[in-house]
Order: sequence, then C-alpha cells, then structure tokens
Amino acid sequence: MASVKLFAGTGSKVLAEKIAFAYGKHLGAMDFKRFSDGEMWLAYQESIRGDHIFLIQSTSAPSDNLMELLLMIDAAKRASAGYVTVVCPYFGYARQDRKDQPRVSIASKLVANIISAAGADRIITCDLHAGQIQGFFDIPLDHLTASVVFVPYLKSLNLPLLFASPDMGGVARTRTMAKYFKADMVICDKHRKRANEIASMQVIGNVEDADVVLIDDMIDTAGTLCRAAGLLKEKGAKSVRAVCTHPILSGKAYENIENSELEELVVTDTIPLKQESSKIKVLSVADIFAKAIHKIYDHESISTLFI
Repeated sequence: MASVKLFAGTGSKVLAEKIAFAYGKHLGAMDFKRFSDGEMWLAYQESIRGDHIFLIQSTSAPSDNLMELLLMIDAAKRASAGYVTVVCPYFGYARQDRKDQPRVSIASKLVANIISAAGADRIITCDLHAGQIQGFFDIPLDHLTASVVFVPYLKSLNLPLLFASPDMGGVARTRTMAKYFKADMVICDKHRKRANEIASMQVIGNVEDADVVLIDDMIDTAGTLCRAAGLLKEKGAKSVRAVCTHPILSGKAYENIENSELEELVVTDTIPLKQESSKIKVLSVADIFAKAIHKIYDHESISTLFI
C-alpha cells in the first residue's frame, strides 16, 4: 500500500507542522528558491514515487501562494506520485463565485480548473465562502467546517447566546449554528457602495440585553463586523463577539478590531496572523485536518468529523 507523505507550502508552514504532529509524521523535505525577479522554483528532496502525498497550502495573499501550490502539484505528478491530495485550509478567490454583473470573471471556478489541470487528484478545504464552489471542481472535494472547534469554545462561555449574521449572505451559516444551540438569530442587513465599503446597515430582530455572536466564514478589513458590532451595541446588546474561520485581516483590520465594540474575535489558524491582538483568539484546525487525512487515506467516511 502506498505510504503517506505530507509537504508544506511556505504560506502554511506553521499549520502544516501542527497537522503533521497531530497525524504522527514529520513534514517531507522540499527545497524552495526564488529568482531575483520573484519567480519560484521548488523540488522534492526525497522520493515520492507511488506515494499518496498531501500538499498543505492555503491560497491567502492569493497570487504567490496559489502559484507555489500549482508548482508543488506539478512537481509531484512529474515525480510519479501515486495520488496527490491538496490540503487547502483557506481557498482564495472564493468571493468571485458567480456572475453578478456584466463582464466579470468567476475567479473561484477558474482557480478550481487550474488546480485540477495542474494534476491534483483530490482537495480538502474548510468553510468555503459559498457552498456552490464545491461543484466547480471536477475532482473529489472534502469540505470541512470549523464549527468543530468553535462549538466547544462557545459552549465553554456558559452564556445564553443569540446569533447574528453580519449580512444576508451569511444567514444559512448563522441559522445552522443557532439551530444547534437552540437559540434565536438576527440579521444585520447591509448595503454596499463598493467592495469593502458599507453605505448603510440595519438590524433585523431584537438584541436587547443579549450576548450576541456574529458568525462569518472570513474577515478581511473587519469593516462589516465592526460596524455590525457597534450597531448591535446601540440596539441594546449586552456583549458582542465574532466567530470567523479565515482571518484575512488586510488593510486597517487590526486597528478596526481594537477600536471596535467587539469583546473578542475568535478565528482559526487557516491563515497565519500578521500581528498579535488582545482581542483575537486563535483556535487550531490542525486536528480535524489530520483526522481527515487519516480517513481519506484509509478510504473511510469523513462524516464523523462534522457536528
């Protein structure tokens, strides 16, 4: 039977080391170089012929990390790897998942095509921005969810929680969490002038004297969440915290979070933090990915990994 080997891209080295530790293996050896013009070069420093290899790389800061992942896949196929599974905790370009205006690209479909064309046999990811992206791949995709680590943490707070969606797009995600806790939910309805800029927002539902948890799959500039937190407090919420899987945190995100009404922001390590913050708590998804790798290699169902 083919052996398992785990390799890490430079963008997810810390998480990959945690996954490898949880799995019970060391990361495989790779040599990575950059030419003076920025082009990348990489090579596997051990034989992978016939092996089932898992390539761990999030495509945050998407251009370089995505290109590096593609080179890893291509090099693996050319080195006669038996089966190549991409472990992409954060799948970048996921926000462009439909043609919502004329003459735009559907970037998430394009990236799915490129990963398949590079030679990947399977992909494991976590909390896609939209569930429909699963259908963009013509290879098997295992879609994990960070609720496995968020739920125990929220339970440990011992609070009568009320769940809130920061926009209409996150209603289904928030409803699932509220249903699990047998709690109520509200919606922050926003209107944007342009990307990353909110024109107006209103709360649909009653939040007076409630401990509110905002649920989202990613946090970028933190503008929406911070605006929502402030509005919820204005409407009488006792406390507001946010739970977001992917901490992109670009632009003035850290400043926005520090100056916001948020009690805390709970995220995972699918993307490494750029800096520390007293308001940000990181929970690791390494264990769930390690278990998924075990089950996929052993041809077992991963349904037990879901809450």
